[in-house]
Amino acid sequence: MKDHVFIPAKSVLFVCLGNICRSPIAEGVFRNLARKSNALSALRIDSAGLGSWHVGQPPDRRAQEAVAGHGIDIADLRARQVTRDDFEAFDLILAMDKANRQGLLKLAARQHHDKIRLLMDCAPNFGVHEIPDPFFGDKDGFDYVVQLIEAACRGLARSLTPPKTVCLQHGGSAQVQSMAPASRPLAPLNG
Repeated sequence: MKDHVFIPAKSVLFVCLGNICRSPIAEGVFRNLARKSNALSALRIDSAGLGSWHVGQPPDRRAQEAVAGHGIDIADLRARQVTRDDFEAFDLILAMDKANRQGLLKLAARQHHDKIRLLMDCAPNFGVHEIPDPFFGDKDGFDYVVQLIEAACRGLARSLTPPKTVCLQHGGSAQVQSMAPASRPLAPLNG
């Protein structure tokens, strides 16, 4: 995100269609970032799918391999389906694409609609609004998805981290300035 916009969420749910490709990748990538950040260490992080056909299954082997190349292990995750309770339990629900977002909006009571967003909204400078489903593709498709998710998760981490403040003495009075973390350069995309 261009400006540091603080989102005071204490829980995040990543959602895709079946919870075996994109959303477990996002959960793993974001857990990895949260582990490295004291400010995000207490955050509740989970993933789920709109459909029920993969419930109880581990993430797709290709998804596991794609994140393993980044030092992230998601083999212990198991697919689950979004429930109505999730809309109460999570402060922020991030869909991988517009169809997933529409599905979530249909399930959620109107008072929860504002917490449902697209994950790629956290990386607006990327110029990509949706994370494509790599299920019917090859290794390159999964690698591309991991790059998109990593960029979005870095933006999400910045948004969930309270801005740092610095007190400056100016003419005998203290001034408080907010300091947002600097953006990191992104790896070039393949393809």
